[in-house]
Amino acid sequence: MRFPGRCRAALLGFALGSALVGAAEWPAAASTLDTVKARGVLVCGINPNLPGFGMPDGQGGFKGLNADLCRAVAAAVLGDAAKVRFMALTAPTRFTALQSGAVDVLMHNSTWTLSRDTGLGISLTGIDFYDGQAFMVHRGSRVASLSDLAGASVCMQQGSTAELNASDYFRTRGIAFEPVTFADDDQAAQAFQSGRCDALTSDATALAATRLKLARPDEAETLPEIISKEPIGPAVRKGDDGWFDIVRWTLFALIDAEDLGVTRANARGQAASKLPEIRRLLGTEGGLGKGLGLADDWALSAIAAVGNYGEVFDRNLGAGSALKIPRGPNASWLKGGLMYAPPVR
Repeated sequence: MRFPGRCRAALLGFALGSALVGAAEWPAAASTLDTVKARGVLVCGINPNLPGFGMPDGQGGFKGLNADLCRAVAAAVLGDAAKVRFMALTAPTRFTALQSGAVDVLMHNSTWTLSRDTGLGISLTGIDFYDGQAFMVHRGSRVASLSDLAGASVCMQQGSTAELNASDYFRTRGIAFEPVTFADDDQAAQAFQSGRCDALTSDATALAATRLKLARPDEAETLPEIISKEPIGPAVRKGDDGWFDIVRWTLFALIDAEDLGVTRANARGQAASKLPEIRRLLGTEGGLGKGLGLADDWALSAIAAVGNYGEVFDRNLGAGSALKIPRGPNASWLKGGLMYAPPVR
């Protein structure tokens, strides 16, 4: 049927008007921030088998650097670091859990790579730990370097970057080896300990933590070679820029706090500092919380809950822990390390 021009215009106007009304009335997908606030709890995906990063604390919660970063986000968003529900995830299930919305943020020693950043529908928000892949062998095995692992069986975690790195390293050097994969770090470590594998490979820090869990730690040693770069950080779903900013800037706030001398113990008192950079960080001036959809004291809440990045590191991985791992590249840029964050301004 054909309509005169006036009728066609009227019908077009009606259709456009209906579309606009429909668009206005159609409920928008809730942001992660809105979901977390409505729920009253942050759901955080975590590796449950890695001392120093994520381990059960015996009281129904978790301890470690990853666990503290989860608490920092909860404090920034909900004003209470205790409002976290930890979800233990294996390497093969971690990204699916994030993609599906089962967790709000993933703190799982996930390496930042191009394929993960572009092909999984997730975004790494920053780097909270600089690591590299290494190999552990049985002491007395006469394996002094990676070239001595020709024909060896190597235990590793399934679905981790360790698989690809090990394959690339040995293939390009013409060294044959047998990869033996497991769902999580504990299974791989147990297989190594039982003699199922000649070597165990993972991030160097993970190996240091795993060694402490072995029945006979002195019977294992880590080879000196590091075969990869492993920048690790929190991950969120793509498409929610506001939530990405919150997780990213919570990490940045902890790093900036260390540079500015703001600690867990003095954070609330420092809110009255005369230094403008500290006052902006802690919300005394600037009104910067609005840009994140949070209260102006969001960073103060996070720092008062877990401390600055240096405190979190030392407590879980450094001098105050059983691991005694040197800061190395994870030291502040002011002390020759790579930890550097944009200013809160």
